[in-house]
Amino acid sequence: MKILVVDDETDVRTLFEQRFRREIRSGVLSFSFAYSGEEALTYLHEHASEVVLILSDINMPGMSGLELLKHIKQEYTAPPPPASPLVMMITAYGDTESREQALALGANDFLTKPVDFAALKDKLLVLASHEN
Repeated sequence: MKILVVDDETDVRTLFEQRFRREIRSGVLSFSFAYSGEEALTYLHEHASEVVLILSDINMPGMSGLELLKHIKQEYTAPPPPASPLVMMITAYGDTESREQALALGANDFLTKPVDFAALKDKLLVLASHEN
């Protein structure tokens, strides 16, 4: 399952590659990384049919994760082609307003930092098993 992680913190790549080492090696999960909303949209335009899930931070300089979510839901509205990817929003601020706004814009899930990687791994593996 192809996952696009969008976060302005560059160390997120190392963190995901460490936490999901086994799943990456076995080919169950595959990660790509974008460090801004704009970079994520460019990536999606080139690889839309590959990406099944987007994990996006909300608070980023330039385009916020919520703005990115709006673009994704407007551009990728119906299956195929390309199917609309699932979107999980991640934020250090677990406030109700951000959560409600993300869900209203079409987010499929909402996670708070620090990310519980064990719970995230469980969710991703369930999604990956349904993909095949």
